[in-house]
Amino acid sequence: SSTETQGENDITVKSYRVESRITSRFAHVTVRSSVVNSGSKAQSIGFNVQIPKQAFITNFTMNVNGITFVGSVKEKTVARNLYTQARARGKAAGIIRANSQDMETFKTEVHVPSGSNIEFELHYQEMMHRKLGHYEHNLYLQPGRLVPQFQVDVYIFEPKGISMVQTSNTLGQQFTELIKAHIVFKPNLQQQRKCDNCTDSAIDGTFTVMYDVKRDSNAGELQVSDGHFVHFFAPTNLSPLPKNIVFVIDVSGSMWGVKMKQTVEAMQAILDDLTLDDQFSIIDFNHNVRCWSEDLVSGSSIQIADAKKYIQNIKPNGGTNINEALMRAVQMLLKASNQGLIDSRSVSMIILVSDGDPTVGEIKLSAIQKNVRKIMREEFSLFSLGIGFDVDFDFLERIAMENRGIAQRIYANHDAAEQLRTFYSQVSSPLLRRIAIQFPEDSVSEVTQNRFDKYFSGSELVVAGKVLPSESNTLTSFTTASAVTELDTELVKHQHSFTGFARQMWAYITIKQLISDRSLAQTAAKKRMVTKQIMSLALEHQFVTPLTALLVESEDATERLLADSPRDPKHGCCSATVLNGSCRPHMCASHPVDNDPHFIVHLPGSNMDVCFNIDSKPGHILNLVSDRGTGVVVNGQLISSKQVHNSKLSTYFGTISVDYQPDGVSVTITTDMIAMSDGSNNHSFTWAATAEITQDGVRINIVKNSHVIVTVNDNIQVMVLLHRVYKKHPVNVDFLGVYIPNDNQYSPVVHGLIGQFSREPEVNVFDIHEGADPLKKEATMEVKGNKLLVTRGWQKDYRRDTRQGSNVYCWFIHNSGKGFIDGHYTDYIVPDLHSFL
Repeated sequence: SSTETQGENDITVKSYRVESRITSRFAHVTVRSSVVNSGSKAQSIGFNVQIPKQAFITNFTMNVNGITFVGSVKEKTVARNLYTQARARGKAAGIIRANSQDMETFKTEVHVPSGSNIEFELHYQEMMHRKLGHYEHNLYLQPGRLVPQFQVDVYIFEPKGISMVQTSNTLGQQFTELIKAHIVFKPNLQQQRKCDNCTDSAIDGTFTVMYDVKRDSNAGELQVSDGHFVHFFAPTNLSPLPKNIVFVIDVSGSMWGVKMKQTVEAMQAILDDLTLDDQFSIIDFNHNVRCWSEDLVSGSSIQIADAKKYIQNIKPNGGTNINEALMRAVQMLLKASNQGLIDSRSVSMIILVSDGDPTVGEIKLSAIQKNVRKIMREEFSLFSLGIGFDVDFDFLERIAMENRGIAQRIYANHDAAEQLRTFYSQVSSPLLRRIAIQFPEDSVSEVTQNRFDKYFSGSELVVAGKVLPSESNTLTSFTTASAVTELDTELVKHQHSFTGFARQMWAYITIKQLISDRSLAQTAAKKRMVTKQIMSLALEHQFVTPLTALLVESEDATERLLADSPRDPKHGCCSATVLNGSCRPHMCASHPVDNDPHFIVHLPGSNMDVCFNIDSKPGHILNLVSDRGTGVVVNGQLISSKQVHNSKLSTYFGTISVDYQPDGVSVTITTDMIAMSDGSNNHSFTWAATAEITQDGVRINIVKNSHVIVTVNDNIQVMVLLHRVYKKHPVNVDFLGVYIPNDNQYSPVVHGLIGQFSREPEVNVFDIHEGADPLKKEATMEVKGNKLLVTRGWQKDYRRDTRQGSNVYCWFIHNSGKGFIDGHYTDYIVPDLHSFL
């Protein structure tokens, strides 16, 4: 967490304390910071804490000069209404989804006079999941400056005993008894410094505690406390089941570079892990799907060597056809299963590695989900790995959860291979399949998920529920028994144990399961019902979930802050400011004389315009619209200026082609002429005369030396504008501008640099602030699950005024539209003027 301010020395952080109490794998973490405004004037002081994405915030309190603000969890709409009624001091608190590996940031700031004392205190809870043989508890420490009293305490209380505990940090001290451990991290000022006489803090990163517990038998561990039970099941000494794996690897253009290099490196190690009992194959896909082997083969050293060679030779390019690739993978498993080639004890899985949304074939995510669900068998599971941030991670998570697997995000950096390998090792040793954990009917109620598809080595299955009142003092599961009152008396004795752990843990697991049920709900009624359940549990147990918010108010309830979590992982927590631009019914790719092709996309739903340039090379052909459904394709070929100007060779569209496949008609427009071909006849027309030509379903209107309108089937239109320049100009060349209306009637599968926006993406723009250039504001735009830094600017629209053009104000996206267009701009480069994407 960090404390921020404008003037570095005007603020003093007196103390910074983190206390974590873990009882039976469930943690309650408290972060406290005490700060003084030691400057001579009033200023804003911020408190930012990074918390794990899996955690739920349970409370936040603040004391400003003796006035206490206390938090309470409320339904999101209720909290928002109360917040807007009150006059809020300073700004709202918020939970911002940071694009970091597993974190989101809690942020609040208050504006306080000189000499003010402020105490911040944040509470959150989370469950530790066992992976690869241990639990890992991560605390993110970022005090932002040197702190006189800095201390971290982690208390672990495990009734069955602790088998090992270690910390990632050399400064941590450990005190471990049989069932308790206390880890202290308390660097003094000198130890906090980056170097001997630095004033910067070296503390910036993760403090990790890893531990595991003693297990007396394979029966598991049953704990009862406070009217609730938790059952942990993690048998060992079982031999791994054989597995059948189909690796499905995305090799589209956007995987080029570090992503592919790291995937290849990870696959080398993963393939080495296969044994003769395992069977596998590899499918790689871009807009096409290829199989290394049409059938599953055994993990022999010869096959593995061949597979490695195959993967090393992959050259990523082209689009993304996820649907076809997954269908092919399931069919491969079905075929092997139907031919009796799959051992009945074995585990069959598909592991998908992809970095982007589908751009080819079936591109509707819900349809892909449905297709996979239809042909998947109960005994197959799908694991999905999303590389980087261009990928719709929600979709990968839904498709995995629905098919008995899990999803993981892989960060596209130098240790991506390590992340892929770690994920694989979590699922590479299945020990049991189809496990049910049962309890006598009359002894428990409201039990969390108790049937599991698989149990992997190093993990743990957890079931929780409520204990019904009964005569007997023991609760039995099919594997173990536990005394109902003993643990509570034990917990009370231990000063730092978390006494309400079982009740909170049951609610935590239940809410997490309900949230995934909600994302998979197939009817609105089911979704409403699940939403209600989440809401009532979250209020009762005071968890900030995507449906609840934390209202923080002063004792007299006159001042309020609101901490609100994002509506859903793809959208941040801040509501967008919608700017009133002038509304125009067109989407266009137009070009001022001095710049690269730039696209102006009008989004009628958000009433805003978005611009981006495509920084490609002369000769390249870019696909603007590709619609196999209606058979229409629009492509543009780039030409360059005569020479470098301002150290840049500008590119423009020199040729535009419109093809209508069903009638075999193509129209090619250059700065010299307009040509039309219907397969057997070619006609060409000059720009020097106005004309109208109709051929089958295609109509061409030429307006002398101005523009051409091509209309297909009366419902799809493309307008091409001619820009002539002075013949002897040393730099500029004649070029074309393209305008494509928003209301063209495409089929649902339309794509292309412009075609994709006929499905208008949801766009939020917030945090508008001064940019580097005083005339151009900057802001954050959320679109397609990405957060982009955008700049307010203007582009020219030459339709009304062909000489000067009129200014269109828009939000400008940098890096050739990255994050706003699907995939990477290079995915839209096609081999010839008549190619579909």
